[in-house]
Amino acid sequence: MFIDQAKIFIQAGNGGNGCVSFRREKFVPRGGPDGGDGGKGGNILLVASSSIKTLLDFSRQPHYRAQKGTHGSGNNRFGKAGADLILKVPCGTLVYKGEEVIGDLVDDGQSVVVARGGRGGRGNAKFKSRRERVPRFAEEGGVGETVTLKLELKLIAQVGLLGYPNAGKSTLLSVISSARPKIADYPFTTLAPNLGVVRLSEDESFIVADIPGLIADAHKGKGLGDQFLRHIERTEVLVHLVDIQGYAGASPFDNYIATSKELKAFSPQLLKKPQIVVANKMDIPSASTELKKFRSRIKKKVYPISSLTREGIKELLQAIRRKLKK
Repeated sequence: MFIDQAKIFIQAGNGGNGCVSFRREKFVPRGGPDGGDGGKGGNILLVASSSIKTLLDFSRQPHYRAQKGTHGSGNNRFGKAGADLILKVPCGTLVYKGEEVIGDLVDDGQSVVVARGGRGGRGNAKFKSRRERVPRFAEEGGVGETVTLKLELKLIAQVGLLGYPNAGKSTLLSVISSARPKIADYPFTTLAPNLGVVRLSEDESFIVADIPGLIADAHKGKGLGDQFLRHIERTEVLVHLVDIQGYAGASPFDNYIATSKELKAFSPQLLKKPQIVVANKMDIPSASTELKKFRSRIKKKVYPISSLTREGIKELLQAIRRKLKK
């Protein structure tokens, strides 16, 4: 199950209390205080891991608590510090504390401390002074931070595929990469984003994200809604696929405009990204006529392709490569 949002409740470890103790060895008169300090409470860290792909575990288990520090003891023995709690999240996870972003974990191994453990309390040995020769008190350990966090996953990809349902996004992804998304001849086959790596040569490649199809009023919850658009916010180039035979009685141009409006409704910044317009399914009989109509109404360059026959795929990949280099 693909889960890209979760709310978690975390508590760092409390610090251990300081100890009140006095030396009582034989032949040691006026031994004095020897109470040790308490141990520090454990912190809680989020660490990005390439082996984690979803926030599913956090949706099932939202509560986490780090280890407490142990109390100090006599003979100036300090308490043991509580172990830090490390929670692994997928690369591309945004961490929110209220409305504030406190972490954007993009790279494998990148980490952020989200809750700090309480300090250990000082034992009575630390309070000995000229005025206070026999301190009969110690300090309590500090309380660990308690925080509610919102986690939001945005996939890491350079190229995002978008368009109406059945535009052929998943088929294209399976052609240009080794990804094997679900493909079928009915709408909304793709229910969650898919990633694929496109290798142009031994030392040149890029990652493509295929998101579920958008329809008009997706921002109002129609179809699968626009909940997956966050996954193309990090991309550098958008590839807008248009089914050249249209969808649900609407023309390819109308579908193109409707998808663009949904992008704008979600985030105007998405329309500012470099975009490549692709006319797919050029293998159907009426494709050439429909392509001419589409090109006459759109001001951008259109790349005709067929994922079935591989027509135009090489030209499209080179166009993406040039956009990425810019």
